[in-house]
Amino acid sequence: MGQFDWFSKIGATPQAVAVLNDQPVLFTILLVVLVAMILQCVLIWYIHFATMKPEQKKKKEKKEKPKKDAKPAKPPAMR
Repeated sequence: MGQFDWFSKIGATPQAVAVLNDQPVLFTILLVVLVAMILQCVLIWYIHFATMKPEQKKKKEKKEKPKKDAKPAKPPAMR
């Protein structure tokens, strides 16, 4: 029983589990690369967001609530 035997429960082949048990540094490299790629994507998104022109940013539109006492506007009469 190695420390990576739980990979066989999620679908890894016995050969893959044997390689990870023999060379655990491969799993560490995989995690480091995944974290680095996620951080790079976040950095790219932040640069994109920070450098947008003001007219490119979406502005929230205020919705006005109708007053309870106000009568709805009548449509113009058809002639």
